[in-house]
Amino acid sequence: MKAYLFPGQGSQFIGMGKDLYKKSHLAKELFRLSDEILGFKMTSIMFEGSMDTLKKTKYTQLAIYIYSVIKTKTSNDFKPDMVAGHSLGEFSALAAINVFSFEDGLKLVNQRASIMQNVCESTHGGMAVVFGLKDSLIEDVCKQDEGIIVPSNYNSPEQLVISGEIQALKRVCLILKKIGAKKILVLPVHGAFHSPIMEPARKKFKKFINKIYFQDSKYPIYQNVTALPVTKSYDIKKNLVKQLTTPVKWKQSIKNMIAHGAISFTEIGPGNILQGLIKKISRNFT
Repeated sequence: MKAYLFPGQGSQFIGMGKDLYKKSHLAKELFRLSDEILGFKMTSIMFEGSMDTLKKTKYTQLAIYIYSVIKTKTSNDFKPDMVAGHSLGEFSALAAINVFSFEDGLKLVNQRASIMQNVCESTHGGMAVVFGLKDSLIEDVCKQDEGIIVPSNYNSPEQLVISGEIQALKRVCLILKKIGAKKILVLPVHGAFHSPIMEPARKKFKKFINKIYFQDSKYPIYQNVTALPVTKSYDIKKNLVKQLTTPVKWKQSIKNMIAHGAISFTEIGPGNILQGLIKKISRNFT
């Protein structure tokens, strides 16, 4: 069975999508439509903007969504048996399999990115990748801290992201180094994504998402919140809202996809960040 995967923030680059724009009339029309819906030249930011602008949450999420979905819409080879998306990538996956339209997905991502950016600017949060420690050990250290700090991305057997208040993040990282973490990488983000700090964003996004029409999916999507296959529109929508404040169970999702018959994984988006994680997960799969 063929599985298709869609990345989240972190895989963006200047010039992304320009090749699609030049080669495909449909791509050109969808890029034009994106600018029209958003009310500003997102294509200019993607094609020849500055990296400082592109890496802002409100632009990054839009750029990756637009690129990923247009790539599927202009491909004759996109024939999935199952899909999954890493964080933001769930929206790309859902538009690709027509749970909602490209246009509605763009509106959802724009709203989500804007809300998250606002929360980031009004709070003091951060994220860090921890390498080489067991999940249970990292979870215990987070629980023992007095601040808000939680596991936020179960990326692979060797890699877990933690997210929370800056001071709590510093304390927990210091402890994890002392007890044997191979490496800790503080991410260049100004927000605590997939943590309780995003609760204001969750509440606002829930109100907005209820205005958008979703239909049941023809293909199972393994959502971040549960790591289980979902097809019903109500459940998909509920999980997208919950995703803002709960961890991305990526490692668990991939293991379940393999257990349910996936033998090939194709990444649809800029870069190949997810491919590296797949190799680590499948190598440790039992």
